[in-house]
Amino acid sequence: MMADRYLAFANRPLGRFLTGRLGLPQPRPLLRHVEGQPAVIGPVLAGAAPGGRLAAAVVATLAGTPAAMLFEGDAADWPGLAARHGVMAARFLPGQSGRAGSAVFDATGIADPAGLDALYTFFHRVIREIAPDGRIVVLGAPPETCADADARVAQRALEGFTRSLGKEARRNIAVQLVRVAADADAAALDSTLRFFLSRRSAYVSGQVVHVAAPVVDLPESAPRAHRGRRVLVTGAARGIGAAIAEAFAREGAKVVALDVPQAGADLLSLAQRLGGSRLALDITDPASDAAILEDAATHGGYDVVVHNAGITRDRTIARMSRAEWDQVMQVNLLAPLRITEALLGAGALGPNGRIVGVSSIAGIAGNVGQTNYAATKAGVIGMVDALAPRLAARGATINAVAPGFIETRMTAAIPFAIREAGRRMNAMGQGGLPEDVAETILWLAEPRSAGVNGNIVRVCGQSLLGA
Repeated sequence: MMADRYLAFANRPLGRFLTGRLGLPQPRPLLRHVEGQPAVIGPVLAGAAPGGRLAAAVVATLAGTPAAMLFEGDAADWPGLAARHGVMAARFLPGQSGRAGSAVFDATGIADPAGLDALYTFFHRVIREIAPDGRIVVLGAPPETCADADARVAQRALEGFTRSLGKEARRNIAVQLVRVAADADAAALDSTLRFFLSRRSAYVSGQVVHVAAPVVDLPESAPRAHRGRRVLVTGAARGIGAAIAEAFAREGAKVVALDVPQAGADLLSLAQRLGGSRLALDITDPASDAAILEDAATHGGYDVVVHNAGITRDRTIARMSRAEWDQVMQVNLLAPLRITEALLGAGALGPNGRIVGVSSIAGIAGNVGQTNYAATKAGVIGMVDALAPRLAARGATINAVAPGFIETRMTAAIPFAIREAGRRMNAMGQGGLPEDVAETILWLAEPRSAGVNGNIVRVCGQSLLGA
């Protein structure tokens, strides 16, 4: 992985001076999660539009963390809710309360365009009071479920607001919109709110995530970590795949690392280091299904399957060979579809199971010389859309991540000018790390993320390309 020398230079005294005088980007290194840090970046500044329905869920999430709460406005009974849940709370006083680590605004009560004024009132007062590397989450309702046109218009407007706020906030502040269904309770929202208010979401911004009623009943004792869960990760020998496997193992999961036989040495080293097992298989061979199912049976099924394996064979369509087209299709799309069907058909995905695909920003925005790759990564999004209802009926979920520019050996080989453009063309002004993708997958795969189904989450620092 190649170091980002511009990022390092821009954060030295001389570099800050020169980049400032020349009007060049001045990215700051992201603060990422370190073991032992609080689950939520506090204190958390809370606000709501009149008629909001999620204030109690917000406070319930904070109750399980050491974060204190500041509150702005009286649209919700923040002091009463805080007292009920044992959360330390105080009224926010601009210029006196100190900076907030993060902010949550309940916009579910906005029922017409005029109600959007509540967004202006809250964020106009507080945006400068959010500390660098802070987090902002706006909670809304799914527009398609709104009772009338005015409410639908207003709730859809939240998307443009949050995406723009993410680009305005700067200072590595990440902004998300979470649309929460009316039948989703506090338990359904808990894992998502925790993730987006933590340092685990450092390179995720400008996203719209849907939270519905959990696909299974979630008891209060439902675990937040992955201890003891059985996890299959394909393409695990190096890069993003290795980071995913390492992240699950760090949380106590039993990891099965799968990669091609040619990567056998790296695969063996990874499995030994993580205390897991390995499968050296070519997933483009249909015969690999039997080996995967046999392994699943020895583990009592898999709780989580991460379809990470992927390759590129970049060339414009006019110059691309049939073999280059076929290879990318087989590895990136056809194999995940076939393996998923085999696992579901054999009942090899456990209760409250998770399937996570790895798409790409290329599958959303497209890319020159990547018609094959972009088609497969858009196809992964289609797989999520198609299978989400089916998985929900089985008490499981399927989601995908869509990484942007991630610092790996593959991106280190990109020509300098293209590599620099990829790093700077996002709201964070830098490339992400494999661990950013891994942390997002950990959240999607979490046992308490049972209300998160059918989502595509871009891990791209809010790329300036694509939707």
